[in-house]
Amino acid sequence: MVRCSCVLFRKYGNFIDNLRLFTKGGSGGMGYPRLGGEGGKGGDVWVVAHNRMTLKQLKDKYPQKRFVAGEGANSRVSALKGSKGKDCEIPVPVGVSVTDENGKIIGELNKEKDRLLVAEGGLGGKLLTNFLPLKGQKRVIHLDLKLIADIGLVGFPNAGKSSLLSKISHAKPAIADYAFTTIKPELGRIMYSDFKQISVADLPGLIEGAHMNKGMGHKFLKHIERTKQLLFVVDISGFQLSSQTHYRTAFETIILLSKELELYKEELHTKPALLAVNKMDLPDAQGKFHVLMNQLQNPKEFLHLFEKNMIPERTVEFQHIIPISAITGEGIDELKNCIRKSLDEHTNQENDAYHKKQLLNLHISNTVSYSEPPSKTAVSSPRMDIT
Repeated sequence: MVRCSCVLFRKYGNFIDNLRLFTKGGSGGMGYPRLGGEGGKGGDVWVVAHNRMTLKQLKDKYPQKRFVAGEGANSRVSALKGSKGKDCEIPVPVGVSVTDENGKIIGELNKEKDRLLVAEGGLGGKLLTNFLPLKGQKRVIHLDLKLIADIGLVGFPNAGKSSLLSKISHAKPAIADYAFTTIKPELGRIMYSDFKQISVADLPGLIEGAHMNKGMGHKFLKHIERTKQLLFVVDISGFQLSSQTHYRTAFETIILLSKELELYKEELHTKPALLAVNKMDLPDAQGKFHVLMNQLQNPKEFLHLFEKNMIPERTVEFQHIIPISAITGEGIDELKNCIRKSLDEHTNQENDAYHKKQLLNLHISNTVSYSEPPSKTAVSSPRMDIT
């Protein structure tokens, strides 16, 4: 019988992205000293990825304390080689990374049916062990979910990310006129007429000072680590969390978002990025958009507006800047086309880089093989020219 316990680390509504589990491989079976029989090896504990699994389902399905694999069978007269104990499988969602109690990465599961051994069963008793079995490996593991998506939406609260996600996909996120409407990551899919699908992850809004755990902090930014590209969503009117906080223009929110991403992980700046300037249906939006475009074309001329610690090491260069209105639908089709075009270009670049690397490896391999001196015992054959 498999028993399991999952200790919850973080929970937002019904969303769980981190679990702590105890695992134990099965003990080996006893050997048979008189006849030299070997006991069966204990079962192993595996983590296995499933597309339709969530960590909440895992927690709800196994509310007890641990995952333990089966014990190996003892050696006996009728079966000198004992059978292996039953393996234990832990079903997890795709996108989980597994670490041990010390934070060391054991492995990642990034596609359906990926498997990872987390606790090995003990050896069965045999001559080398004086026919005594070994116990299975005990291990506390942490499951850390990072959503896998093509596009990750980032923006300040009330920028309209949820409205945009509902407009471009079939997702139905919560939408309301207050900050932090999105309290957990949401996934949606853009469907194109030729059946192409692009996945989009919407994250809870960042605010200025998120790196100091203000607002919802950086806790959700790990979910854009595995996205291929970023889509910044900004309100053309700017942002002000409350009457006690600074008002920030659209340009300032872009700079501050860039800084928060940089403070979380500098590598995020290497991802291709697009910018959706939302709420273009508001009065005077066109005038503000022209000002914003001028600032984005000459960002260094406006960095004096910021304190030094608020300026990112490098400003984000957007592949496409699209004015939209998630309410009226203005610019939505253009945005969807730009997202697809950008992803296709990125895929082509990756394929070209992969083929160049393969050709280089082949060239190096051939160079090495031709440069090696022939063996003294080698028999040379006459050259044959094929014309």
